Amino acid sequence: MNIKNTTLSFFLLASVHLFSQETVVNKDVVKVETKLSYLDSIKKTFIKDDLASCVDSLWMKELTNLDLYNNLSEDIKNINIDQIVDYELPTALLKERLAAMDAKSPFNIEYNQGLENIIKSFLKNRKKSFERLMGTSEYYFPLFEEALAKQNVPLEIKYLAIVESALNPKAVSKMGATGLWQFMYQTGKQYGLKIDSYVDERSDPLKASEAAAQYMTNMYKIFGDWDLVLASYNSGPGNVAKAIRRSGGQQNYWNIRKNLPKETQGYVPAFLATMYIYEYHKQHGIVPNRATVKHFATDTIMIKKQMTFKQISDLLDVPVAQLQVLNPSYKLNVIPFYHDQNHYLRLPQEKIAVFASNEAQIYAYTQYESDKREKPFQIEKAMAVKDTANYTIQKIALPKTTYYKVRRGDNLSMIASKYDVDVADIKKWNKLKSNALAYGKSLKIVIGADLTTLKKEPKTELVSSEKISSNERIVASEMKVNKEEKTKKTPQPETVVSNASAFYVVQKGDNLGSIAKKYDVTVAEIQEWNHLSSDNVQLGASLQVAKKVSDSKEELVSGPERKDIEYVVLQGDNLGNIAKKFGASLADLKQWNNLPDNTIGIGATLIVAKDEIVINTNKATVSSFKKKTNIADSSKKEAIDYYVKKGDSLYSISKKYPGVTISDIKKWNGIRSEELKPGMKLKING
Repeated sequence: MNIKNTTLSFFLLASVHLFSQETVVNKDVVKVETKLSYLDSIKKTFIKDDLASCVDSLWMKELTNLDLYNNLSEDIKNINIDQIVDYELPTALLKERLAAMDAKSPFNIEYNQGLENIIKSFLKNRKKSFERLMGTSEYYFPLFEEALAKQNVPLEIKYLAIVESALNPKAVSKMGATGLWQFMYQTGKQYGLKIDSYVDERSDPLKASEAAAQYMTNMYKIFGDWDLVLASYNSGPGNVAKAIRRSGGQQNYWNIRKNLPKETQGYVPAFLATMYIYEYHKQHGIVPNRATVKHFATDTIMIKKQMTFKQISDLLDVPVAQLQVLNPSYKLNVIPFYHDQNHYLRLPQEKIAVFASNEAQIYAYTQYESDKREKPFQIEKAMAVKDTANYTIQKIALPKTTYYKVRRGDNLSMIASKYDVDVADIKKWNKLKSNALAYGKSLKIVIGADLTTLKKEPKTELVSSEKISSNERIVASEMKVNKEEKTKKTPQPETVVSNASAFYVVQKGDNLGSIAKKYDVTVAEIQEWNHLSSDNVQLGASLQVAKKVSDSKEELVSGPERKDIEYVVLQGDNLGNIAKKFGASLADLKQWNNLPDNTIGIGATLIVAKDEIVINTNKATVSSFKKKTNIADSSKKEAIDYYVKKGDSLYSISKKYPGVTISDIKKWNGIRSEELKPGMKLKING
C-alpha cells in the first residue's frame, strides 16, 4: 500500500513539473495578430456610448410569428356565435361589466347571447394567445392611439388591429390584404400609402395607422354609427348599405347582422370580445407577456444613401430580425434612397446614438460594399495619349486569351464562327500552315484581338486614371490646332490597314457580297484586286480585301462632296421637261418630292437628282448639271457586268460603285422601275 502511494505521489509531482514547463513555453509564443477586415476597421473607429441594448429574442420572435394571425383569423371566419360555450362566467356579472364598458365608449356594447358566447369562447380557447397579444400591444398601441386621436376617432378602434392582423405587420390575407390594418392594394393607394418594389407602406405602423384613422373618419360621415363603420371596414360600405336595405332600413348592427357576409357577422362581436378581455384580463387570470422594447424606446433617422439590413446589422450589431420588425415596410430588406422622397430607419434609441455619431463611417462602408459589386459596362482605367498628328477617340477592348480542345468533326471555320474570329487569325495564333486539325489539339483563341492598329507615337503622357472595367480601355489622342487652322481641316483617313491584314481566307457560307460588306469595299474592287472573272469563290482561298499600301508617301485627298441636286422651277417649266433636262423619270421626281400629281408651282424647289457630286452650287441649273455629267463621263471606267443577288436594290448596288447613282444604272440598262430580280444582269459605268 505504501509503495502504491509513493508511486502515485511521484507521478503527480512529475505531471505538475511538466505542466509548469509547458506553461512557461506557451508564454514565450508570439501571438499572431489577426488582420482586421474593412468592417472591423470601420467599427473600431465608432464612438462608443454607455447605453446598453438588450432585446429579448423571444419577444422578437413573437413579433414576427404568424401563427396567432392564422389561428385568430380562422376563428373569426368560422365562429358560430349562436353556439353555447361552457365557461365559468355568470351572465349577470357579464351584463354588469358590458354596461360599464358601454358607459365610457361610443360603441353600442349591449349584452346579447351571441356576444356572451364569443367572449366565453375566447376565454376558454385563447387565453395564451391574448397573453402574447397583450405583450405585443405594449409596442403598437401607443402608436395607434396617437394616429386615432389626431383624427378624433375612438381610441377603442386600436383593438381592431388585433382582429385584423393579430398585430403582425407582415400579415397577408388570402385576398392580398396586407399589414397591421389589412389594407387592400387599391384602398392603400387611395389613402396615399406608397407601394413599389422596395417599399410597402401598408406594413408601416405609423403611415398605415394614419390611413386607417382617415378611413374610419370618412365611413363615420356616411353611416354615423361606429358599429357600422367597423362592419364597412371588413366588408366594404356597399355590403353594409345592402344589408340595411334588406333589413327594411334598420341601422343597428345587431339588427342587420344576418344580412351581412358570413365573415362580417362574427367580426364586430370578435372586436367587442377583444375589448372586454383587454378590459378585464386581470379578473380572468390573463397575465400579459411584457415587451422588452416599447415604441417610445425607439427612434428614427433619415437615410442618405441606400443600404441593406445586412449592412446595418453588421455595423450596429442589431439582429436582422429586429430590423425587420422595427422597419416592416421595407419589402426586400433594403432601405432605398430616392432624391425626391425621404426614407427613415427605426432603431432602438441607443443604436440611433451610435448611428448619428458615426454617419460618415457608416456611409463609407456602404459605399465600399456597393463598389465591390460587379457593374455592367464598367471600365477600369482611362488614359489620355497626346498625339501630334490628329485628334481621335477610340474605345478598344483588350484581348482575352482562351483555349479550345479540338473535337471529332471540328474544322477551322466552325471554331472561328464559335468565337467570332477569322480562320487566318487562328492559324497565325497557332502557327498552322494548313487548315487540317489534329483531334485533341488545344488551339489558342484570342478574343477581342481584331483591333484597329494605332501608330506608335514617340511620346505618351498619362494624364488621368479612374476606376472602369478590367477588359476595356479608352485611348484618346489630342491634337493642338491653331485657331487660324481650325477652319481648314485636311480630312484624315479613319483607319490604316497594313499589308499583312489585307487578305481574307474564304470560309463556308461566304460570298463576294458578304466579304465586301465585312471589309467595307465593293465586289468590283475584290474582283479587280484578285483578277476574278465571276462571283464564284473557292472555300479556303485567300483573297485580297484591301488595297495594298505603297511604301512611298502619297498625299491623301478627300473625295468630292455628294448631296441631292435641287432645281428652282421657272416660268414655262413643267414636270415632264424638267425630268427630260436632268435625265430623271417622272416617277422619280414625284417620289423624291412627295408630289401627288404633276402640278408644280413657279419658284418651287425640286430635287432633280439624288446623291450627286456637287460642283460649287447650291441650286442646280441645266448648265451646272451638264458640267457635272461631263466630269462623271470623263472619269468612266471600263463597263462592268453585275449580277443581281437576293436582297439587292438599286440603292445598295449604286453604293458599291463610287460616282454611280440610281439614275445612272437606270439609264445604262434602260429600266424605269426599281424592281430587280436575282440573277438579272446590269451594266455598270456603261
